[in-house]
Amino acid sequence: MTEMVLPTHTNSLETIFGGTIMSWIDIAAAISAQRHAQRPVVTASIDDLHFIAPVKSGWVVNLKASVNHTAKSSMEVGVRVDAENPITGEYFHTASAYLTFVALDENGKPTVVPKVLPETDEQKARFDKAKLRRQLRLERREFFRKK
Repeated sequence: MTEMVLPTHTNSLETIFGGTIMSWIDIAAAISAQRHAQRPVVTASIDDLHFIAPVKSGWVVNLKASVNHTAKSSMEVGVRVDAENPITGEYFHTASAYLTFVALDENGKPTVVPKVLPETDEQKARFDKAKLRRQLRLERREFFRKK
């Protein structure tokens, strides 16, 4: 997904609002999850969102999303955000995030999603790391549910 940073996307420093990047991350991840599940999806969580570098007005933002891991009805989607100064050609990593989506059936209930089958070494590494992040998410959720 590619977006141009317009003045309406920026703050008083003429850099993009973090919330705008967050919104674009959610959209790119949802598209990836929906394509994988071939079902409507909802965002269940956003984890480990890191802003690495500012992005200025007039620059181009590229978001790349991929489904890293699946459980029964949920999927972890990783999103990498890069920015490009179209005048100088400077290109750099500006943000990353991991999101969890749940696929829904016709009644709005969670439904089974196809498994991720990693093939390349890079996909296998993302899959293994995603399994660890899922375990941490489940532990964190359990911790906050305790009274």
